[in-house]
Amino acid sequence: MLSAFFDVGVQVAVLFILIFIGALLTKLNILTESGVKSITDIVLYAVTPCVIINAFQREYDSKILKNLLVVLLVAFLTMIFSVILAELLYRKKKVDRAVVLKFCVVFSNCGFMSLPLQQAILKDDGVFYGAAYVAVFNIFMWTYGIITMSGKKEIKQISKAIINPGIIGTLIGVLLFVFSVTLPKIAAMPIEFLAALNTPVPMLIIGFYLATTNLKYIIKSKDAYPAVAFRLIIIPLLLIFILKLLGIPKIILVSVTISVCAPAAAITTMMSAKYNHDTKLSAGIVSGSTALSLITMPIMISLAQYI
Repeated sequence: MLSAFFDVGVQVAVLFILIFIGALLTKLNILTESGVKSITDIVLYAVTPCVIINAFQREYDSKILKNLLVVLLVAFLTMIFSVILAELLYRKKKVDRAVVLKFCVVFSNCGFMSLPLQQAILKDDGVFYGAAYVAVFNIFMWTYGIITMSGKKEIKQISKAIINPGIIGTLIGVLLFVFSVTLPKIAAMPIEFLAALNTPVPMLIIGFYLATTNLKYIIKSKDAYPAVAFRLIIIPLLLIFILKLLGIPKIILVSVTISVCAPAAAITTMMSAKYNHDTKLSAGIVSGSTALSLITMPIMISLAQYI
């Protein structure tokens, strides 16, 4: 297990070097808030769908399709459990803080942080299953997430849950996979080039948020501690042992663990700002949990590989 820990630790450390570069560029005023918003849109609307489509470019295999359905089921159940847990934990908190803390418990950075790690550790198979988790994440984020942040049930968000880049990319990828369609080189190469941006660019974005957040605020926010603990340790541990008891294949166990043990989703801060909630708390949780994940992610992923 020690060897696995160091292997994963190296992969996570590489990502954190990229995060540090993003923070440095921010301090040098090269990365700005408006620039990061534009780059984030590029990642969400172009890079992530291309990563997913690229991962699904493989010959059809009924066993892989079965595994994909297992991942989707595990992702749905994990998200539902996290929602129930978050509602129980923070039902009596002040709304501005409660919504941020709930968001932290439920939504991991499974796109920006996990897909690059899945690519590095499990190669295309990891991204293949990671993409399924991202699809479920998007459904919950555009329904439960929006309802929680806005405080009202916006029916129009249901359509956004279905029509968004992550879901569209997954649907295209699944169709290509099921029908064993290989894209021509003129289409495949641009997709591969954009997909290659998925590791460095999101890390630079996270670096920006780390550099622009006062971590002292989160240290003083005692009610954030349980949220971060559930996000980084408790939920991943429960998942690992339950999936192990159920005999879930190792590659699914590791891939889903990487998605679940990631720090709080970067979109937490963007949503908090949009709906006028506690942005200091959200930025602090995202930044603090990201920093702590340098230690917790190697432990969780190594445990998933070892057991």
